[in-house]
Amino acid sequence: MVHNLPVKQLTHKDLTIEGYSRAAVQTYWRIPELKVGFDLGAQPWDFMGTPTWFVSHGHLDHIASLPVYVARRRMMKMEPPTIYMPAELVETVDKILKLFTRLDRGRMPVNLVGIEAGDEIELSREHVVTVSATKHTVTSLGFVVWERRRKLKAEYTGLSGPEIRDLRLGGTDVTEEKRVAKLAYLGDSAPAGLDACPAMFEAQVLITEMTFVAPRHRKDKIHKFGHMHLDDILARREQFKNELIIAAHFSTRYNQKHIEKLVGRATPDMFDGRLHLWL
Repeated sequence: MVHNLPVKQLTHKDLTIEGYSRAAVQTYWRIPELKVGFDLGAQPWDFMGTPTWFVSHGHLDHIASLPVYVARRRMMKMEPPTIYMPAELVETVDKILKLFTRLDRGRMPVNLVGIEAGDEIELSREHVVTVSATKHTVTSLGFVVWERRRKLKAEYTGLSGPEIRDLRLGGTDVTEEKRVAKLAYLGDSAPAGLDACPAMFEAQVLITEMTFVAPRHRKDKIHKFGHMHLDDILARREQFKNELIIAAHFSTRYNQKHIEKLVGRATPDMFDGRLHLWL
């Protein structure tokens, strides 16, 4: 295996979260069990096998490796990937890939799909992704992956097996869809983008940015440029129902010890152990 980029890994129940994120450097995440990834700021070699990606916005630290990813899959004779991104990016990204085709003398087969807030994308029979608007300096999107389950409707719970069978045979739909928010990915956003999507606070796993952590950094300026401060997370502590909160995308102004010190001082219990710093 070629280990050419940093990758952290964490397992929570039936999901494995892999990737790395540093503000203005590179951001890339992958959930192998869902066969899906978020953002393409860089492309670890073994991420190439993941066929579906969601790009939150067009800043280079979140999209720069898209041509590399597409070219590698073509080189390895894999099927063209599907990449969902803000609709306004599709035309520009398509032009960029055509220019790389001229440079590389190799095809760039890919399915680029433009999406907007409010859209819903089927990943599989069991999983769908919903799209929400976030608040950044360019058009940006956040994503929630839902697990779909079929449950017996409440009005039929007292019936016997044969009775339920007879209803089904008669054409009655005795079940209804129930959804569980499995994973939410905020991307780059000021607090308004998080607040606008209640499911972000309910998902079993939330991946959120926490670009700034030092008290000296002004929150009004941070929010203006579409980012979050540690204080924004602390102010919403009671809203986070997540089992795991992954904080990432830290500014390069801080080293690891500095981040751990400032966050640990502000919340010694790390949200009852639910807050994980992706360092």
